[in-house]
Amino acid sequence: SEGVESESTPPHSHLRVSSQGRSVSLDRDCSPLELSLVIRRAINLLYWRDIKQTGIVFGSLLLLLFSLTQFSVVSVVAYLALAGLSATISFRIYKSVLQAVQKTDEGHPFKAYLDMEMNLSQDQIQKYTDCLQLYVNSTVKELRRLFLVQDLVDSLKFAVLMWLLTYVGALFNGLTLLIMAVVSMFTLPVVYDKYQAQIDQYLGLVRTHINTVVAKIQAKIPGAKRKAE
Repeated sequence: SEGVESESTPPHSHLRVSSQGRSVSLDRDCSPLELSLVIRRAINLLYWRDIKQTGIVFGSLLLLLFSLTQFSVVSVVAYLALAGLSATISFRIYKSVLQAVQKTDEGHPFKAYLDMEMNLSQDQIQKYTDCLQLYVNSTVKELRRLFLVQDLVDSLKFAVLMWLLTYVGALFNGLTLLIMAVVSMFTLPVVYDKYQAQIDQYLGLVRTHINTVVAKIQAKIPGAKRKAE
């Protein structure tokens, strides 16, 4: 049997049964509640709700990306590891000397972190694996729909996007685009939040113009109209 959902299955629960009979519950693993919590945290980060936290994340990402423009990945990883080791070794020696001078026995300064449980359980591994599988499958299906021209208009839009990306790729390398993406992620939401009315007005005009152009193309190209029409 394939694609069976029992009547007792709660809302938003999807049970997939493979040909080998192994079932995977996507509701337990990729629940809307967990997704909404992740989205809320991301929004708080990008909208600078906690300036200190956002500043640390933003600065760290930019520092890492700018480092990768000057050094190789191996060098950046090695320097980061050396910096971390220098900090922890120095602090360990400092605490040991301090304890020897004060004649105290506070133990290892990182004992709380050394005793912390950091093992991933089988359920956690299965959870993230199933979520990744869900997103990969949906991406593959969407690409198949675009490349095999299930909808001519969507495939044409995708072709135009790829054509524009050839010019973008000729002007910028991958790291430069990544830096621009990170800067945009941490600045554009704040700008949009401040000037939302004006931006929505201009976006509405652009969207109307694009819809008009698409409608004219659909009218002139046979088979370009959507099935819903």
